[in-house]
Amino acid sequence: MNQQSSARLQLVSAMAIFGTVGIFVRYIPLPSSIIACARGFLGTAFLLLCMGIRREKMCMAAVKVHLVPLVLSGVAIGLNWVLLFESYRYTTVATATLCYYLSPTFVILASPILIREKLPAKKLICAFVALLGMVFVSGVIKGGLPTAGEGKGVLCGVGAAALYASVVLLNKKLGSLTANDKTVMQLFIAALVALPYVLFTEDVTALSLTLLEGFLLLFVGIIHTGFAYAMYFGSLKTIPAQTAAIFSYIDPVVAILLSALLLREKMDAFTAIGAILILGSALLSELSPRKKNGSFPGK
Repeated sequence: MNQQSSARLQLVSAMAIFGTVGIFVRYIPLPSSIIACARGFLGTAFLLLCMGIRREKMCMAAVKVHLVPLVLSGVAIGLNWVLLFESYRYTTVATATLCYYLSPTFVILASPILIREKLPAKKLICAFVALLGMVFVSGVIKGGLPTAGEGKGVLCGVGAAALYASVVLLNKKLGSLTANDKTVMQLFIAALVALPYVLFTEDVTALSLTLLEGFLLLFVGIIHTGFAYAMYFGSLKTIPAQTAAIFSYIDPVVAILLSALLLREKMDAFTAIGAILILGSALLSELSPRKKNGSFPGK
């Protein structure tokens, strides 16, 4: 297998792994803040171990120069995980995933204001088509507002998308940092953000997990975070940005299929239409020659 084929396999594998995180979180009976905190620390430890094996060192001088955007993006990632995991609990994995994939739309709409990027007509149209898709997914068109639980799940998913969009925009200011340095710092800061909230709001001593539930938590932290991110960034060294952007849509497709097959979550016609509008518009907006490498992976 040549280097290009190996990189493609890594990228496809990473995206498929990201697509399964919602299934695992569903079966971990812990508050979302604790799962987010554990994910951050376990993912950081795994990436540092990988860097140690490869004898790579972090450039702390570059980290210090970019400390403010690193801290802000780390905070956003931690809060983003908490909201995404809450969304999984209150609505279907498919709906939560579709809400989360509004993040490209938020980036498109915010970039002209925050980072002075031009907004082509094509991207503006894609943004509004995605928002229309969100109307379908929310259930409003079916006749009235969604139930309280479903509505909370949708709002948490949209909130997670907005936070992830802020991470993408903040990463524009981290150009001189290597992908590994940036990810290690962001994951570690995300865990540190969640830690005090966990300690002050949860009775950690009263929590308990079965052997299987403990394994699922370790899997989310090590495989879904450290291992998948390592493969993702490793593949970006040789994969064209355009290819990486398109392959990223393996994530929501896997999540939606597994929610139907494993969790028996049904998707009605309105949600299906919303899925086509959101994912189709996001994919179309990615098909631009100016798309750049190195954005933080979706989950």
